[in-house]
Amino acid sequence: MAGLWQCMCMAVLICLTGACSAPTASSLLPGGLTLIEGDIVLRRGLGVASRAVLAADDGGEYSHVGIVVQQGDTLCVVHAVPYEGEEDRVVMEPVWQFFSSSNAVAGMVLRSECRSVAQAAARHAVAVCCRGTLFNHDYDDSDTTRMYCSQLVEHVYAHAGLSLTRGVRHNISLPGFRFQHVILPSDFVSSPALKVVCRF
Repeated sequence: MAGLWQCMCMAVLICLTGACSAPTASSLLPGGLTLIEGDIVLRRGLGVASRAVLAADDGGEYSHVGIVVQQGDTLCVVHAVPYEGEEDRVVMEPVWQFFSSSNAVAGMVLRSECRSVAQAAARHAVAVCCRGTLFNHDYDDSDTTRMYCSQLVEHVYAHAGLSLTRGVRHNISLPGFRFQHVILPSDFVSSPALKVVCRF
């Protein structure tokens, strides 16, 4: 019950601070695109972190991933982001903002055909956000007290009963960085459990 109260408070806070207001910046979202709760959204970003992910994800087109959730009348995205606030954490923002031209140069929407699983995954994503989950800079998917973007999406779907990545993991070595057992955005693109709704 306390968790539900926290989530309701978070949704109210988002709307009061204007995050659920009408878009004030251009968005890459195509007109007429219908998103639903549980959709997986990917974007290719502009910054150094995005370039690092693309370098690690050999052949991947996207550097960031989140999950669509319904908050009142507004569709939002829950995603784990570093370097965008005072504290790196799991956040919730309107879909148009996730795909703002200041954040992205390309996007993609994937969908699970199992609606009950997708909805359960979305609800769990909101709970993960509401508990103030910090960003997982170690990219260690065995630590679910913190989350990185791909880990978050896989975690909430697995919690709902469906592994999207089927256990696929990668060892990454970049100048100054070495990570093991990492989930990458392209793992969702190649998942047989998902269908492509739109690329833009």
